[in-house]
Amino acid sequence: MLESPCKSISVLNAWSESQEELRETQPVSPHGTEKRVKTKKKKRKQKQSQKRSVSAPQLCPEEDYKERVETKYRPDEPIVRGIFQIEKKSHDVVLTTTRVTWTPIQPETPTADRDLKKQEEYVDLKDVFAVKVKRRRSAGQQSGGTLLGITLFQCKKKGLKLKDHAIHLNNLSVDHCEIWFKTLKELLNGFKNRPKSLKVFVNPISHKKEAYQIYLDEVAPLFKLADIQVDVTITERKGHALSILKDCSLEDYDGVVCVGGDGSVSEVAHGLLLRAQMDAGRDTDSIFTPVQAALPLGVIPAGSTDVVACSVHGIRRAATAALHIIMGHHQPVDVCSFSCMGRLLRFGFSAMFGFGGRTLALAERHRWMPPSQRREFALIKTLAKLKPEDCELSFLTAKGAEDQKKAELNGDGGDICEGDWQSRKGLFLNISIMAIPCLCSMAPRGLAPNTRLNNGSMALISVGNTSRSEFIKHLKRYNSTNNQFGFSFIETHSVKAVRLRPSSQSSWTDDVSEENEESDSKNTPIISSEGTYPWNIDGDLLDVPSELLIRVHPQLLTLFGSDVEEAEETPVKCSCI
Repeated sequence: MLESPCKSISVLNAWSESQEELRETQPVSPHGTEKRVKTKKKKRKQKQSQKRSVSAPQLCPEEDYKERVETKYRPDEPIVRGIFQIEKKSHDVVLTTTRVTWTPIQPETPTADRDLKKQEEYVDLKDVFAVKVKRRRSAGQQSGGTLLGITLFQCKKKGLKLKDHAIHLNNLSVDHCEIWFKTLKELLNGFKNRPKSLKVFVNPISHKKEAYQIYLDEVAPLFKLADIQVDVTITERKGHALSILKDCSLEDYDGVVCVGGDGSVSEVAHGLLLRAQMDAGRDTDSIFTPVQAALPLGVIPAGSTDVVACSVHGIRRAATAALHIIMGHHQPVDVCSFSCMGRLLRFGFSAMFGFGGRTLALAERHRWMPPSQRREFALIKTLAKLKPEDCELSFLTAKGAEDQKKAELNGDGGDICEGDWQSRKGLFLNISIMAIPCLCSMAPRGLAPNTRLNNGSMALISVGNTSRSEFIKHLKRYNSTNNQFGFSFIETHSVKAVRLRPSSQSSWTDDVSEENEESDSKNTPIISSEGTYPWNIDGDLLDVPSELLIRVHPQLLTLFGSDVEEAEETPVKCSCI
């Protein structure tokens, strides 16, 4: 680890004086010189081994690193100081444990001191994610080149966007730049939440088959700049990422990244959580208490809706998501578990039954169509054939959500069968259960605006039977500032568990009857001979044979990102519903 030049000289002088005093007080023996040389060599080896043992502060707890830095460098006192050219002007640049400060050198006027204070600029080290040596190279030259100085790369926030910004410190002295470069690297390595190695999954067919190109153009260069090692897997089929996460060595990584849409994110999140249960030896029955995932998950938006990315970043922008990962911004998130007949089916963030599930099921049967055309076709045809689901809906309110949250975080899930269950039996056009706000461009307030990322509860939205025209009015309000739930046929609740039991065997056919009038849709539920029911879980189709139990688990997963309430993005077409 580096010492500043002044401190190195003072330590050397103190050591020399102590050696002189030692020679004067100790008797000289014929082998004294040899013993002193051996002692010096032994001490030097011990010192080098100590250096090697602490050369990677990112592997140590943050408190230990902070204590070591404060012991070595006093807070807010200069570690190194020098003159650099910034934007063609000479500046006095000072580095402390928390920031880099630069002040222009221009003592021409009597008021120079006052002017310099006004012109002083700085960047906090917590906002710097990389430092590089700056060189001039000729065309085709891959290495070497004329030293120009060093460059700091800062993460700047503008609204919901994160952008990288370069600060060039120009100086032609090799020794001077080397001291600055090594000291800055040492300080930056002290931020323990910043990942050094990532496992990346890319869904190449996501949205318009642009996911891999988005990763290469907007994400990979930033990871390389931050010196992050990546292990990239381009998924070949559904369930590919899940199979890898079950068997790979997670100890080799500091995080997992998914480049794709909501379905891909849900699969990777499920894989991380399922692996955590396997490692903990948990029996995944319907009322088990799950353990938290071992690694945080980064979400690079590359899908058609990206409600998970929008909910945690507030914006559909790959570079912003990548910088959240690089900076190590962690956001705990609640997750739902979906169980049927006492068996865990999967983990996820949101689910829809009824209209949302039927629309997705119809779209999946027409995958030969282009994605946008397929979604529009399914939406229009499902609306044209709109009929209610006959089912029994039971839910456990989240009045005691804080107690449940504390119990789960302490490893005690309690008995989910206990509590004041409420029931509704009848006809429903759509039922939504969401643990996150589900922000997207067509629903800027969110599909579930009354919940948050980690408040220990789910939003239950039940849309009762009504006319097609009233149901369409409800859907249109998602894209406005009006209350989308301000209808007599809609109920909303904050819940911690939901049971949904369909009352009739039902399936879906593509034939639209000419007798399908609005009056019929109000009174005739979907009835057929098949025994599975389509659920839309995070954009993935899941066929459930009978009753489904949905529970919320507080802060079960950590995402790279920050908590936002509303996305500020230009509306674009999406298929959230």
